[in-house]
Amino acid sequence: MANTAQLLRRQSSRDIPLRTQRSIDVLELRELKNKLVRSDTGTRSQPVYGALNQGFVSDVSPESEIHNSQYGYNHKTVVPKPPAVTIFEEEEGIIPENKPEEQRESWDNKLTFLLATIGYAVGLGNVWRFPYLAQKNGGGAFLVPYFIMLCIQGIPIFYLELAIGQRLRKGAIGVWCQISPFMGGIGISSAVVSYIVALYYNTIIAWCLIYLLHSFESPLPWAGCPTRLYSNFTYDHEPECIVSSPTQYYWYRSTLMISTSVDDPEQFNYHMAIALIISWFLVYICMVQGITSSGKIVYMTAIFPYVVLIIFFFRGITLKGAHDGVAHLFTPRWETLLDPVVWLEAGTQIFFSLGLAFGGLIAFSSYNPANNNCYRDALLVSFTNCGTSLFAGVVVFSIIGFKAHSTFDKCLSEKKSMMDRNITHALPECDLQKELANSASGTGLAFIIFTEAINQFPGAQLWAVLFFLMLFTLGIDSQFGTLEGVVTSLMDMKLFPNLSKEHLVGILCGSCCFISMCFAHGAGSYIFQLMDSFAGNFPLLIIALFECISISYVYGVRKFSDDIEMMTGSRPSIYWMFCWKYLSPAAMITILIASLYQLIADGSKYPAWNSTEGNTEQKDWPHWCVVFAFCLILGAILWIPIVAMCRLFGLKIVEDSDPAWFPTEELKEAHGIIPHEPTELERSLFCFNMDGTEGMCFPKYGLPEKTLHEDE
Repeated sequence: MANTAQLLRRQSSRDIPLRTQRSIDVLELRELKNKLVRSDTGTRSQPVYGALNQGFVSDVSPESEIHNSQYGYNHKTVVPKPPAVTIFEEEEGIIPENKPEEQRESWDNKLTFLLATIGYAVGLGNVWRFPYLAQKNGGGAFLVPYFIMLCIQGIPIFYLELAIGQRLRKGAIGVWCQISPFMGGIGISSAVVSYIVALYYNTIIAWCLIYLLHSFESPLPWAGCPTRLYSNFTYDHEPECIVSSPTQYYWYRSTLMISTSVDDPEQFNYHMAIALIISWFLVYICMVQGITSSGKIVYMTAIFPYVVLIIFFFRGITLKGAHDGVAHLFTPRWETLLDPVVWLEAGTQIFFSLGLAFGGLIAFSSYNPANNNCYRDALLVSFTNCGTSLFAGVVVFSIIGFKAHSTFDKCLSEKKSMMDRNITHALPECDLQKELANSASGTGLAFIIFTEAINQFPGAQLWAVLFFLMLFTLGIDSQFGTLEGVVTSLMDMKLFPNLSKEHLVGILCGSCCFISMCFAHGAGSYIFQLMDSFAGNFPLLIIALFECISISYVYGVRKFSDDIEMMTGSRPSIYWMFCWKYLSPAAMITILIASLYQLIADGSKYPAWNSTEGNTEQKDWPHWCVVFAFCLILGAILWIPIVAMCRLFGLKIVEDSDPAWFPTEELKEAHGIIPHEPTELERSLFCFNMDGTEGMCFPKYGLPEKTLHEDE
């Protein structure tokens, strides 16, 4: 999730006084039709980015040029500067009261939006979760359920969120409340989940900062076991490190200062607390900088991880054992396709990899021009995200193959040495496939296995700096997008009308920093695992399910398709409508039921550190952790029924707001839209009626849209 909309868009309210803006808006409205009409060749105008025109125009300048390279069409439009008298005309009552709402910020350009959205979707899960899941669930065979789930669940919901945000031009709360006041709880639930996820997700950034700082040391602090001073003034290696490994010991004991269980926090981790404060400060600084650092940050956070992955790719494929590692990852084991758990994990990975239901995508797309091609964006970002996962899998397992070969060769050498000394008992078992399968997911892959492989590289410090800087950028741009979903929703709710966005971000980051101190002690990593296991999966599935229900059965698939045709000029195919109404909800319900069944049948455990054996062991969560996890889930999803029930009894948790200004008639004229006659197949599949109504749809209680006429 690359930098936030606050960071990456021009902020017109800072550039021109508000009175001037509104006067300019009136002039632009009068000329909007001239800017959107087709040229003599019948081609379509392309979206233009910027702040001063809500839908289309980037900046007010004497001359702005729209170029459509696809059709070889140049259309030059002259926008006259408003005369000085227009600044004062509003005071004299010349400007009507029924005018567009205050300007909404917009992206600087299309590339910035794409980089931000790709950075939002591409995160740490692409690097440290997908390779593990693929290796665990059938190798190359795992790609079959992975891409099937991408087509029936991932892309349709991604497309849905981009389109509805661009159409209604509000954050998650504003969008779902406008679709129906009874559905306003969906946006609140998205904001609550985003806040919880941002709360613990920043802990990963703090860990990366700690490792990044120590990566400049020579030798690397996790390259060998530390020494201990005994009472008789003798030195020896730390016994706990000897029985485990230097990388494991440094991760669990030096970085986390981990306790033996979640019930025993032990000592406070001051190093972790300082890292958390710094990481939240960096997030705050980046989110309030505005246009002064927008371009630099988006290109850094979105592009730098790819640069590092490419560097590691060329380094990895030249290592001994790289071929075995990649082959182990992608060699298909077709029998695993009969295991329902494989399909469950493929669907879950697709869902969370794309960052669905957080509200960030809706917030990002709400700042796009009204005629932006959201369909093309959805396909581009989704396939880029999945391609990144595949590429990261090759990179990771080429290096894991090198590590496995090094361990295997060391084992063979030790075994040969013992046999040369006629030692035939207790010979070590050397198995290359076992070493290749000994991979891990999440923090274990990044901070233990990968660092152990880097230790064996020449110039290990350089590779460590690159790796942890990549993880830092992957994490921080995801953090921006997650927080943007919260901030935009709060701004749209107008809970704090006199509070600027900068102060709201400060309060948000400050509260998260204070609460995140619960991760800065011996049991902090266990609390992190608890929140990661429960707060970020079940609620998001339920929220996305209600998003599909709201679009398909409240707003209406037919009207939603009409909106997309109006914005992009082309109507979504029957496949996408079928996914929104039937396939995607069915897939999410199946995943949700299967996940609950698996949780009840197998229970939930956490890996607790065993200092005696120098490894982790599985322990059951204590009762208070189960209650806490249950409260996290309910605290997120209960807003959906609460808001609906309160609205039913006349109580408004979310205040109604006027629909955002949208150039409906101008878009229809520009794209040559004529009323769509439903086909026989559409009528049978989606219950489209000839009178324009849609079957299987609940009545829509949203506020009526106000049409803005040209003379206004």
